[in-house]
Amino acid sequence: MKKHGILNAELSGALATLGHTDLILVVDAGFPIPRDAHRIDLALAENLPDLRTVLGLIAGELVVEGVVRADDVVSNNPRLDEWLQSTFADAEFSTRTHAEMLSDVAAQAKVIVRTGAFEPWGNIGLVCGVDVPRWFGGDGVIAPDYYADRL
Repeated sequence: MKKHGILNAELSGALATLGHTDLILVVDAGFPIPRDAHRIDLALAENLPDLRTVLGLIAGELVVEGVVRADDVVSNNPRLDEWLQSTFADAEFSTRTHAEMLSDVAAQAKVIVRTGAFEPWGNIGLVCGVDVPRWFGGDGVIAPDYYADRL
């Protein structure tokens, strides 16, 4: 039996398939998931599970170098934005329009995880990164300039 981390077999397996620059989208209960998307539906009831719990668990399993959220999160759901900034403090943040989150970002996602969240603009993209010290910290390896500050 697995000791810790995400126990949901489908989600755990999907996370194991992600590589550098892959995008995983964690969405609220009302997100229109495209038919051809790799959908993992965790929603049981309103706010069960909630967005932050699922994102926090995923944050414990992935290296996240980028966070994508709707520009409405910054202006209209600042508590969520503050939580994201503190949870993913080392990540680069970007915004897209709400319409782009529903279309372009959803189409780019390798995996879409539906939560039970009833949270406005609760649709967050996580861009997978690499553990820079583990990849570039070996003897004789010179990290590229864009990773030097992460060593």
